[in-house]
Amino acid sequence: MESLYLLIPMSIVLVFFIGVLFWWSTRSGQFDDLEGPAHRILMDDDDTSDDAGTPPASR
Repeated sequence: MESLYLLIPMSIVLVFFIGVLFWWSTRSGQFDDLEGPAHRILMDDDDTSDDAGTPPASR
């Protein structure tokens, strides 16, 4: 029974701390675009034109 006097306040403080962290992360834009970085990896921006600045391959 004495352990409840310690565990209940600790759990309330922990829930409050997690709530503050979640509030801060949503306000700072951490969850704005969840799919953008995943799609950006798949979109290659390789420039295959000859004027890309690389010398032509020797024959």
